[in-house]
Amino acid sequence: MPAATTPVTLSEFDGVRYLHLGSIWVQGAMRIRKPQQVELDYVQRMLASLLWLPTEALGQGLAVQLGLGAGAITRFTHQQLRMQTLAVEINPLVVGANRLWFHLPADDERLQVVTMDAGRWLRRQAAPLSVQLLHVDLYDHEAAAPVLDDEAFYADCHAALADGGLLSVNLFGRDASFERSAARIAAVFGTDQVWSLRPTREGNTVVVAGRAVVVPGRDELIARADALAARFGTLGLPARKWLRMVRPYSDNANATATPS
Repeated sequence: MPAATTPVTLSEFDGVRYLHLGSIWVQGAMRIRKPQQVELDYVQRMLASLLWLPTEALGQGLAVQLGLGAGAITRFTHQQLRMQTLAVEINPLVVGANRLWFHLPADDERLQVVTMDAGRWLRRQAAPLSVQLLHVDLYDHEAAAPVLDDEAFYADCHAALADGGLLSVNLFGRDASFERSAARIAAVFGTDQVWSLRPTREGNTVVVAGRAVVVPGRDELIARADALAARFGTLGLPARKWLRMVRPYSDNANATATPS
């Protein structure tokens, strides 16, 4: 069934509402009594890209989410970071469910939701977008593998970012290969601009990639994590823990390189 017409179903358990696309696979979640809390571990880790932003720059620029899910990241960038926010979702039923059941507000001067294929939307941008935060979570209803996962797509993502901008990608799927996907991202962004976080218990691995990002020293990273934890810790962002989860892609590349 085409993604644009896949039916949306909901389930609830222990105070959490889940979004499904015609299957048992969870495509997003929201704690009903705390809709601003970021519920799923992998979605929290997608926001670890905030560590690479100077604390004083939080809330500046444009945030884009490709694949709306249950709208957790879009709600966070729009309502908590107060960023200009744009979400691209191919399935209008997902957008409707978000508005009815997942507290997604109507479009306003800081929020726009576009119903379109994410890859097509990226390719149609005639001018550089200067995106500060780009979150990519694109799966079909079977959650088997990312639906956009080639170098051409990641090159479009790189082109959309401002200098200092960050891409976060959820890599998960029964037929997916984290190593291949991470290598494609590194081929576009450079091995020194790619990091991964420890996989979740469910098997999601988040990759963060930057465009001309200057990585600060550890003391500055700790200070940024402390600032994020103080501001958003009650919303489910364990920023200090992220520091222990992050591994540079270059470490993995060096470990697997074949000596000449």
